[in-house]
Amino acid sequence: MERAQSSVDWHAIAQRELMSRLDGSEDGLTSDAASARLAEFGPNALEAEEGAGPLRLLLRQVHNPLIYLLIAAAVVSLMAGKTVDSAVIFGVVVLNTILGFFQEWRAEGALAALRKMSAPHARVRRDGEIVDVDAPHVVPGDVLVLETGDRVVADARLLRTEELQVDESALTGESKPVRKKPGAVEADAALADRSNMAWMSTNITGGRGEAVVVATGMDTEMGRIAHAVRGSEREQTPLQKRMHKLGMLLGGTGIVLAFAIFGLGLLRGYEYFEMLMFSVAVAVSAIPEGLPAVISVTLALGVRRMADHHAIIRRLPAVETLGSTTVICSDKTGTITQNQMTVQRLWASGRLFDVTGGGYAPEGEITPEGEDAPPEARQAAEPLLRIGVLANNARLRREEGRWLADGNPSEAGLLAVGVKAGLDRDELEQSQPRLDEVPFSSDRKYMATLHSSPEGTRIVLVKGAPDRLLNYCSHVLIDGERAELTDELRERIERVNQDLAGEALRVMAGAYREFDPDKEALEEADVEADLTLAGLWGMMDPPRAESTNAVADAKRAGIRPVMITGDHAATASAVAGMVGITEDSDVLDGAALDRMDESALAEAVTHTGVYARVSPAHKLRIMQALQGHGDVVAMTGDGVNDAPALKGADIGVAMGRAGTEVAKEAADMVLTDDNFATIINAVKEGRVIYDNLRGVIFFLLSANAGEITTLVAALMIGLDLPLLATMILWVNLVTAGACTIPLGIEPPHADVLTEKPRRPGQRVLNAVMLRRLALLTPLMAGGTLGLFAWRNHTIGLEYGRTMAFTAMVGFEWFQALNARSERMSAFRIGLLSNRWLLLGVGIAIGLQVLVVQTPLGRLLFDTRPLQLLDWLLIVLVASSIWIFDEILKRLGVHGRAK
Repeated sequence: MERAQSSVDWHAIAQRELMSRLDGSEDGLTSDAASARLAEFGPNALEAEEGAGPLRLLLRQVHNPLIYLLIAAAVVSLMAGKTVDSAVIFGVVVLNTILGFFQEWRAEGALAALRKMSAPHARVRRDGEIVDVDAPHVVPGDVLVLETGDRVVADARLLRTEELQVDESALTGESKPVRKKPGAVEADAALADRSNMAWMSTNITGGRGEAVVVATGMDTEMGRIAHAVRGSEREQTPLQKRMHKLGMLLGGTGIVLAFAIFGLGLLRGYEYFEMLMFSVAVAVSAIPEGLPAVISVTLALGVRRMADHHAIIRRLPAVETLGSTTVICSDKTGTITQNQMTVQRLWASGRLFDVTGGGYAPEGEITPEGEDAPPEARQAAEPLLRIGVLANNARLRREEGRWLADGNPSEAGLLAVGVKAGLDRDELEQSQPRLDEVPFSSDRKYMATLHSSPEGTRIVLVKGAPDRLLNYCSHVLIDGERAELTDELRERIERVNQDLAGEALRVMAGAYREFDPDKEALEEADVEADLTLAGLWGMMDPPRAESTNAVADAKRAGIRPVMITGDHAATASAVAGMVGITEDSDVLDGAALDRMDESALAEAVTHTGVYARVSPAHKLRIMQALQGHGDVVAMTGDGVNDAPALKGADIGVAMGRAGTEVAKEAADMVLTDDNFATIINAVKEGRVIYDNLRGVIFFLLSANAGEITTLVAALMIGLDLPLLATMILWVNLVTAGACTIPLGIEPPHADVLTEKPRRPGQRVLNAVMLRRLALLTPLMAGGTLGLFAWRNHTIGLEYGRTMAFTAMVGFEWFQALNARSERMSAFRIGLLSNRWLLLGVGIAIGLQVLVVQTPLGRLLFDTRPLQLLDWLLIVLVASSIWIFDEILKRLGVHGRAK
């Protein structure tokens, strides 16, 4: 077959020649042929979407101003004759590069797995069946099955269409959806005028169709554009950007401080060489070497943990925003409810019927209400049930003992109740085959199908919103007979509709219209007049068992849950009441929203908890009104028209099961289980990740602050240099490194959802953290200098430095326990609740013993073996920082724990 889009004018080839050029069939490819083509053409992916490769990751570790400072320190040490010190610093640079590489490689792997999980899918014809495949596995010659809400995954030539419209704005800039149709166009037609083509990364906004793939990956029109943007970096979170700036600030401050100390020392009479080494130690102590890599890894591991709990983060900044969320605007169907529609009531031929049985299982009874109902009354519901079975694109299947649905849940519910009544779908479709269809759309609010009848006539079957279909009806079935729809009957039907909705049932109407035998095509005008109403279905989608607890958790966390649905106000209100949303809020419908100006809406959103009968445009207005009050809004959505609201929300949340590819592309987070409780769990996990990051940052900065304070204080009071540059690097990289990753995966504490949402843009280095650093740093410096001065005086300089070195490391062991929580006691959290941290501290202790007590440690760090009494004294002094912070937490100096 022909290789690339650029070499063939696929849009100009006659339809009959198309498949021969592609060596394919309108029935699609076989699995073997698809595998062979995948090997030939490669994955259907744009190169710009790939993650960073090994070489780029390695260079990223070295291309860092902080690393440059360490190299400069190594050079200075070498010039000063400190060969071992210089070698150790160079070794640290190499070790930091290797560790950073593997940490980020792991992070890249986690993010790549998430990208794969959230990658778009496509429905294609393979082996004569329609199957769902990952977009990268689509190959030239595949036949795509396209429906409203799909994202086109490759360049394709259209074979069949039904009212197909495509949003090509991402490619051509055309703001309005373009109507598509099969058939060749002129060879010189502009890209925007090729009405027979569907392009990669465009969105199906209406209708349906089928198309054969002609180009994939970098051979597509979008692939040409990707060449210009290849190599773009992955998005950084605001926190990562702030921490990068903080690292640069600390490094710069370290250089300035080093020069200042060098000059001050010379003025005070210290020797040039001594002050040179002092200054190198100060510069090294100010560099947070592991900070960038640790933040990246902590974010990546946290995001991976969220994915394990059904929340896929598509954009990293959403992790931070989750902790600031104040309002969650959620759909009802499938998110708060189970999305297993079950018909519980019918109204047909003027009579109400009860339906037993739950879920999609075709088991249950249909019984007329009232003791005086004649035996034949049940048959009066058959015209309505037949409409529900024939005007239906869903399929029921049994899998591992459970009945599941392929397709729309409401249609599945209609199909299940038809089977309960004894209707056989296959027999009905054989006797009344479908000839044409008007697909459902949110604007029309109905679906219609044209069938031939056994008598040779044509009949249109319609199902949709009762308020819409009633406007199109001129007659109604009463007692099995067709009667004129009088005002009295219309009011009666509207009351039944309201009563069913008041029982928390979603109501759908069924109607029909007969035509002459020569009717072959169906138009909207055929549906929107002279219908005969067959009846109403009342369906219930019960709340998920976990929704009530999730709503309560949200309120406890200071988050206001809001339900936004297209259902009737009574249905929405009833479900919202069941889960606890409407305990202290109002209900508004779409009509009321239309009558409100922006100021009235801004006031209404402060006390409204349920919005019913809303359109996607209403969603956008509601979200903007909430944001106008300073709320941080998470908005759920699943349809094409939800994309603007998802993009505009602080956190757009798409449904992984029911959501369209367009909605997923616009969202920041995708729920793989379409569950409201998962949003609350994601908020909880987002808060945990952010708190853990703050703990890691506090831990690392406390080490830097302690080292700088110790060195500066030693100079000011006239002591010798208490810590060598190599010792400081050991503290910053090895001791701290053993504890930072465990701190980054600190399990959630009991108080996570009792805290109020964090203010957007709140500083990481807030007043509480700065106060903790100010209170604890003098303790570290004082304890370290005290032990140094004592042993320097009684034994000697090298022994005193070993004491100071080990004391500083010891303070880090206990500071790791402090960093687990800003306000909660380690005893309240549970000393054993983070076993990885205990393991990290244990490793740090073991390594310190080796560095101090072995000849290798003496060679590399100029240490001396310590006496057992000195080890015990160091533990006693170092533990003071833990005891002191526990007292401060107990007194509530950092704020009260909840």
